[in-house]
Amino acid sequence: MTFAVPADAYGRFMGRWSEPLAVRFTALLAPAAGERALDVGCGPGALTTVLADRLGAGAVAAVDPSAPFVAALADRLPGVAVQRARAEALPFPDGSFDLTAAQLVVHFLDDPVGGLAEMRRVTRPGGRVAACVWDHAGGAGPLAVFWRAVADLDPGARGEAGLAGTAEGQLAALAAAAGLTQLQPSALTVGVAFADVEDWWQPFTLGVGPAGAHVAGLDDAGRAALRARCAALLPVGPFTLAATAWGVLGRA
Repeated sequence: MTFAVPADAYGRFMGRWSEPLAVRFTALLAPAAGERALDVGCGPGALTTVLADRLGAGAVAAVDPSAPFVAALADRLPGVAVQRARAEALPFPDGSFDLTAAQLVVHFLDDPVGGLAEMRRVTRPGGRVAACVWDHAGGAGPLAVFWRAVADLDPGARGEAGLAGTAEGQLAALAAAAGLTQLQPSALTVGVAFADVEDWWQPFTLGVGPAGAHVAGLDDAGRAALRARCAALLPVGPFTLAATAWGVLGRA
């Protein structure tokens, strides 16, 4: 699995989902004028962009372990302080931010509780810490059709349903274990339109994340069979799919 891919590849794969999700997630965060915010695992900047629009670029910092994402975001939002760092080792003093958030990040962390605890550490006492993760375990995430098709062809293949926080209640439990209080779980649903099956399928061939790694590991016949199975599970012609993320907001 890798996210060491060009930012535009990630954007084509997940950006069409993460950008509308960032709007919903920001409504949960409720940033207010004068606050400082940190986007942890910022990727190419879906959430960072919304936060910068709300607070001003100079009030927002962002980190990501992927060098291509950091470079792309620095070009996209030059006023944002962006640097390369892992969620489990944030390069900021205690209490640096009023608001710290991680969108679609916690389930990929080596230490989810440690990462959330670091987010709590760099947030001022009483400040807000939030995270959201796709509902992969409940089958309501944006990759549900893909992983269902994979399972139909290869029942032994591992999807993303077992990743941390992807089932209802798990993210809140991780946040509680990290020491966050006054937890407010939520479900955030977005819809994305596709022109046709090829519009939906092509981003899976870009090698992004576990799904992209799975496709890259198939031979030509395997990829063709998987695409055909996905097509059989999808509507014909223009269609819109919905996806839900589990969110949690807590206090440091």
